[in-house]
Amino acid sequence: MTPRVLLPWSDVAVPAGLEAACYDGTGTPPGLDGVEFYVLPYDSGPRPPELIARMPSLKVVQSLSAGVDSLRPLIPEGVTLANGRGLHDLSVAEHTLALILAAQRNLPRWFRQQRSGSWDREHTRSLADERVLLVGYGSIGQAVERYLVAGAADVVRVASTPRAGVHGVGELADLLPGASIVVLILPDTPATRGLIGAPELAALPDGALVVNVGRGTAIDTAALTKEVSDGRLRAALDVVDPEPLPPEHPLWRLPGSIITPHVAGGSDSFYPRAKRLVEQQLERFARGEPLVNVVR
Repeated sequence: MTPRVLLPWSDVAVPAGLEAACYDGTGTPPGLDGVEFYVLPYDSGPRPPELIARMPSLKVVQSLSAGVDSLRPLIPEGVTLANGRGLHDLSVAEHTLALILAAQRNLPRWFRQQRSGSWDREHTRSLADERVLLVGYGSIGQAVERYLVAGAADVVRVASTPRAGVHGVGELADLLPGASIVVLILPDTPATRGLIGAPELAALPDGALVVNVGRGTAIDTAALTKEVSDGRLRAALDVVDPEPLPPEHPLWRLPGSIITPHVAGGSDSFYPRAKRLVEQQLERFARGEPLVNVVR
């Protein structure tokens, strides 16, 4: 039987010797017998991962997300799991910069004034010369850093494990008081959940900006809500906990709060890059060569 691949798009170049079917995460999937290589549709809810258990011939699962912790328990023994490391770097970095600049230059105020035709003026904060604590220094963190350095920010790198030029998370208590902006780019793991709680937020100076583009569970939402409600801290969030944030949650409407609905990674630049990765992986698979971005 010709090996089958299940892809989220129909315009992927498939090597000779492989038979392709398409499933974008909606509707009824095609027959799953003989599927050896499954590319999960991106950001399509819980249904696509549930199909993994129904593929008896499966050899490879390709995720288009960098974080795959929720997938690991679903991958059968002997099946290779590869992630989308690098696909979201530029999208998330752009969005992070946009959130920071929107908060620092008070864009929500100017947008409101535009609707009312007001010319009321005021000087704002800036990015230049601000100390930015970059918590999570993987490939996305490094992409964010390039934008921050271009904006003349003073970047302090923090990762789970300290190394040359990079602080460890165990040093946060000493680093937070000197940071005017904190950017979180963390996965959802037992070690990161609640990493920024009430004591950490209290250690930040008045007026500091908390930015989260990783996973919402890294921040104690109730503690952050209180700090923003009191007017002491500001928040610019692409991820929250719980997610989605309930419509009645005060963070939606608090002054000093900017929220986007977990869209940082999904810009136009993502999809061409994702297709190129999938095509390269299929070529390797067809030739029996090692895949890239293998996490298990």
